[in-house]
Amino acid sequence: MAITKNSIIGDVLDKHPETAELFFSIGMHCLGCPASRGETIEEACMVHGADVDALVDSLNEATGE
Repeated sequence: MAITKNSIIGDVLDKHPETAELFFSIGMHCLGCPASRGETIEEACMVHGADVDALVDSLNEATGE
């Protein structure tokens, strides 16, 4: 199943731990925090000032979705 902006970060990391580097690369260094694992990708991008569409595209490319 493709990753969307509504995907929960923790779910993505559980299924595809290799994607952590993509989150780190845009400044999301709080991936170990319980609160961040429950956020959607869109919510996290809003907080970090990142382009949600670019991140989702990168995540799907990295996971072959």
